[in-house]
Amino acid sequence: MLPSLDPFYYFSPVDLTGVGLLLLCWLGSSWLIEHPPARRPSVTKLMARYRRQWMRHFVTRQPRIFDSQIVGSLRQSTAFFASTSMIAIGGIFALLGNPDQVRGVAEDLSTGGDSPVIVWEAKLLLILAFAANAFLKFVWSNRLFGYCSVLMGSVPNDDSPLAYTRAAKAAEINIFAARSYNRGLRSVYFGIGSTAWLLGSWPLIVAVLITLTVILRREFTSQSREVLLASEEE
Repeated sequence: MLPSLDPFYYFSPVDLTGVGLLLLCWLGSSWLIEHPPARRPSVTKLMARYRRQWMRHFVTRQPRIFDSQIVGSLRQSTAFFASTSMIAIGGIFALLGNPDQVRGVAEDLSTGGDSPVIVWEAKLLLILAFAANAFLKFVWSNRLFGYCSVLMGSVPNDDSPLAYTRAAKAAEINIFAARSYNRGLRSVYFGIGSTAWLLGSWPLIVAVLITLTVILRREFTSQSREVLLASEEE
């Protein structure tokens, strides 16, 4: 019997539901985190406020080496995750060249190990897409932090009328860099969750819901958020 040319022939409705839920949660969580309700800001929104305050205080801080060290550490973090994403991409490409290895593991852990090769390739390609997106986000974040460094270097002394204007520009670029970095992290989280599809459609759905819960909890109900919201009055 010839294999079907229909790309959805080998996937059950539960498989398609799981992938749809994965994409919906990934995109929806990003939108909610970046556009939270006014009465309940996310950690990302709260940190944006602190980034703007950082650049305002940066203008009058002497010397400014402390601020440059902070940006340098942020760039190192993005470079680390970009390198990690590249390693993951290479590993997935290696598995795509020999998907029988994945099938062998699935045979031990689930009942879906007898699926055709195209199924395993599709599942690996989904993971690859998340890894590639994460890599691009981390690289762009790294570059934006570099732009921020240049803008910070262009901020004149506080007696110049350009000082706070350029500091405000540096703050916005810093926020854009952090946004790209956080998007990369969410791609990593949901990419890890998508590996559950190798075990079956229901494990994928469970993994997606767990991943979504973890991400939203950290942004909206975590202890770190309470610290950021705490009053600073003496």
